[in-house]
Amino acid sequence: MEYHHITTGHLDVLKEIGNIGAGHAATSLSFLLDKKIDMKVPAVDMVSFDEMTELAGGAETIVVGIFLRIQGEVTGNMFFLLPLEQATRYVQIMLKDPSHTFQEPPYEDIALSAIQELGNIVSGAYLSSLSDFTGLSIQSSVPAVSVDMAGAMVGYGLLEISKVGDHALVIDTALNEEGTQGVKGNFYLILDPESFSIVFNSLGVDE
Repeated sequence: MEYHHITTGHLDVLKEIGNIGAGHAATSLSFLLDKKIDMKVPAVDMVSFDEMTELAGGAETIVVGIFLRIQGEVTGNMFFLLPLEQATRYVQIMLKDPSHTFQEPPYEDIALSAIQELGNIVSGAYLSSLSDFTGLSIQSSVPAVSVDMAGAMVGYGLLEISKVGDHALVIDTALNEEGTQGVKGNFYLILDPESFSIVFNSLGVDE
């Protein structure tokens, strides 16, 4: 299915799928951090690669990124991008130790492992609900963790899609922690173009 065949109706279906996945992921994250975490999908849209890095705060913004490859009957990429201060906060909560930080290198292996586990739990919950919703077999690779410029991280994850175009269909999930102001992280689900037909057919949505 080509991107230009995707209608507003298709986007609405993808947003609903995203919100169900976000609900499951938020529950898992809240349990892990013992804090109320809210995740919602404000947008499902076709964006250019440049626009995607802007969504992450700008190409040169340093973020902690968790990247996974989606495998099975549906393929694509998944990103979980957190500002340095938010990633630091989550690691400190998970490890119950305020000394761990992502503010400057070198980054401790234990902190990177904690963020990797956080990504594993959140993405697992997200993909599990996506699988339940569509009836498709969907798995993920082991999460890769990196602290880098958002532009470099997003560019790496878009290598496959860039072979067929310069836009991606992004399910952008905003993460909020109760008691804090504003969006504190972004979770992107980017399906490979050929996977859209599979998803829509599984849901009985007319192409």
